[in-house]
Amino acid sequence: MSPTSPHPALRGSLLALLSAALFGLSTPLVQSVGQGLGAFTTAAWLYAGAAVVAWLARRPATQEARLQKSDGPRLLAMAGTGAVIAPVALAWGLQHTSGASASLMLTLEAVFTALLAWRWYGETLDKRVGAAAALLLAGGLALVIEQGNLGQVRLLGLLAVMLATVAWGVDNTLSRGVADRDPGQVVGVKATLGAVCTGALAVLFREPAPLLSQASVLVVIGATGYGLSLRFYLLAQRTFGAARTGSVFAFAPFIGALGAWALGDRSGTWLMVFAGLLMLMGIALHLMEAHAHMHTHEALVHEHAHRHDDGHHNHVHDPMPTGAHSHRHRHETITHTHAHVPDAHHRHGH
Repeated sequence: MSPTSPHPALRGSLLALLSAALFGLSTPLVQSVGQGLGAFTTAAWLYAGAAVVAWLARRPATQEARLQKSDGPRLLAMAGTGAVIAPVALAWGLQHTSGASASLMLTLEAVFTALLAWRWYGETLDKRVGAAAALLLAGGLALVIEQGNLGQVRLLGLLAVMLATVAWGVDNTLSRGVADRDPGQVVGVKATLGAVCTGALAVLFREPAPLLSQASVLVVIGATGYGLSLRFYLLAQRTFGAARTGSVFAFAPFIGALGAWALGDRSGTWLMVFAGLLMLMGIALHLMEAHAHMHTHEALVHEHAHRHDDGHHNHVHDPMPTGAHSHRHRHETITHTHAHVPDAHHRHGH
């Protein structure tokens, strides 16, 4: 997209929304299919499905940057938080609270992602973004109160879901560092590590094995709701940063809540509706953000998939390729003004 485009985040928003839809629908399905299974077993089969689709979706080396040995520690941390702690906490929480409230609580993932992206990468958090985060937090607090009124077990389930949002927030922020790598490789490594680790823990704790039908459905849910969803999430992060991707992804819980209602969950109360409205207001504020000013691109050498019609890649090839390709290239210093978001070429401070 050209640097003079008034809507630089459009492609990233659409990718994040697609990711949100796939993940959101997976939440009530996991609650339904995973009944009677251990949390580690559920997570293992979900990430087994994610690993299969990720390895099948790898792109040629000429089109995407490959993973490097230096990415190893980051990938291990991503697998530990996003493919072990988060899905296990979510699976346990879904068995101890309502699917609708759990889906809405997942909106807090956007808050933790935005705060960590601001703290670790210096991504812009203006007054509008701050107000949006406050509304999302208020909605989460309303859900905690609502579930607390229904009994201690349901509250503990909701707190487990909140733990999952914290872990996924850390995972999302870590994943920005490899967003320019081949998403098939990134998801494949993370999902494989997660499946192996949670599978081993399931055996260690002697959790019951699933029926063949349960395992098959969980693999399919994992392939779409975790594998393809994460692939689109990484592509969105590449386009407009971790904080904004997390904000748009906050639509996922509402899709999940609607899915839970469609599956027969009628446990909602007026307080849950109020929480949902607060969270919708927060998401709307995020999507209304506009950011443009004069900025300087320092000289930079890096590798990632890119095109030559985006206004930032002016180096010469012989012959000149048409479309996306990947190789190590250099950017010269340039100062200009246009609408932009925190993508790989706009990580300046404010």
